[in-house]
Amino acid sequence: MPNTKKYALINKKKILTENNIRKKKLKKLCDNGFNFPNLFHCNNTAKNILLLYKKYTKKELKKINVQIKIAGRIINKRVLGKASFFKIQDYDYEIQIYIQSNNFKKDFYKDYILELDLGDIISVVGTVFKTNTQEISIFCYKIELLTKILHPLPDKYHGLQDQELKYRKRYLDLIANNKIKKIFKRRSKILSVIRMFMEKKDFLEVETPMIHSIPGGANAKPFITYHNTFNKKMYLRVAPELYLKRLIIGGFNKIFEINRSFRNEGISSRHNPEFTMMEIYMAYSNYKDMMKLLIKLLKFITKKFLIHQKFIIIIIKLILKKIKTMTMIDAIIYFNKNIKKSDLKSINNIKKIMNDLNLKIPLNISLGEMINIIFEKTTEKKIIEPTFITNYPIEVSPLAKSKSTKNHIAERFEFFLSGYEIANGFSELNDSKEQKKRFKKQIIEKNNKKTSDINYDYDKEYISALEYGLPPTSGLGIGIDRLIMIFTNQKSIRDVILFPTLRSLKKTEIIKIFNIL
Repeated sequence: MPNTKKYALINKKKILTENNIRKKKLKKLCDNGFNFPNLFHCNNTAKNILLLYKKYTKKELKKINVQIKIAGRIINKRVLGKASFFKIQDYDYEIQIYIQSNNFKKDFYKDYILELDLGDIISVVGTVFKTNTQEISIFCYKIELLTKILHPLPDKYHGLQDQELKYRKRYLDLIANNKIKKIFKRRSKILSVIRMFMEKKDFLEVETPMIHSIPGGANAKPFITYHNTFNKKMYLRVAPELYLKRLIIGGFNKIFEINRSFRNEGISSRHNPEFTMMEIYMAYSNYKDMMKLLIKLLKFITKKFLIHQKFIIIIIKLILKKIKTMTMIDAIIYFNKNIKKSDLKSINNIKKIMNDLNLKIPLNISLGEMINIIFEKTTEKKIIEPTFITNYPIEVSPLAKSKSTKNHIAERFEFFLSGYEIANGFSELNDSKEQKKRFKKQIIEKNNKKTSDINYDYDKEYISALEYGLPPTSGLGIGIDRLIMIFTNQKSIRDVILFPTLRSLKKTEIIKIFNIL
């Protein structure tokens, strides 16, 4: 038998033994009246204690005799005869607990305190003091088990090493790795800063439906659900756009929504089927106004984090410099030295480029759609510095205004940073007749492809709303998860989503994970 299998079996046996010991301890505790108590209330945190008393001397702390009530998870334990040192973690800070056996009944110290395991959650009452090595600690004179855990924790100093396991058992990753916790704290703070900015600019936060009667969202495939009372299929939203524009029609001038959207498509380092986005709509403005708003938002976020978080990443600092603007065609030529501008003016030349790149050419595809495919496949990931890409083909921008009636260019932009598309914005099409025409064309094309059993239809109620008048309006969608990736320097979207969507495990893989733990 190979050594790896041998060690896996040894590890499995060790874990089973540990689990059984803990279960027996819990049974004994329960037989003696333990019932997961919940009457303890903390009066402080490890963070506050460490910050508040770090400047005090050992003598000063003894004099003020501060009583502390704190709780947390045991992450380290040293027994030195008649004294013990525990380290507990409450949220994201650790503090040392000093326990002397002569402060407790002999049986209690031996049979209760020393039987506590790593990972158990305890409450402690004591006073703050400094050890001879100047470590702030709590001199414990009362201790109680609040929660008994039945499985050993991952190694505190190495954490979970298996990346797949980190996603599947995020709670263990958070316990073992404080850096992971900091990422999600930063995510929360970034969202707070975004809301702060929007409120300063007089935008109103709104909420729109997550369950839609018809599948929407351009070419994105929706998740299907079923409403029992209505006896009909319904669809998780791909985007909130059409509902938000109804609100602009209704008289709101500046609105935004930070929302969860769903797309029944592939999973990658950039894509998760369930994701967070922000959509913004502003009446009496155009796409250039929205570009300016996005720059101000990015600078606002960056400034807050540079000042308050001392958070500096080279790519973020670029936001404070001049942001580039390029047309889609200019970007393709700039990042692909083998493609010339003249090559992008005829369908035959573009088809040759696509064939050379081994790109599939769909039937009845337009010139603009082919240029867009070439851009997505050859250029997007090469755009590292903050860049606005403009002049999108109208064929791939069904909800955007045309720059003029004579060309097929949309009043649209996308914002790229570090190889990621972060935002998409445009001047909203408010001609109901033209919008209906585009919707019908789009639906015919989607249903002709027959890539699924979904029979697509367009939102007739939205067309009806447009007929009541949408003022000149610009809209902007921001991929919040990708933005968080940039601001936390993460390479995968899974690292900024607490519980990313994962494939089902095979039985052998479940056993492997069990052995890792």
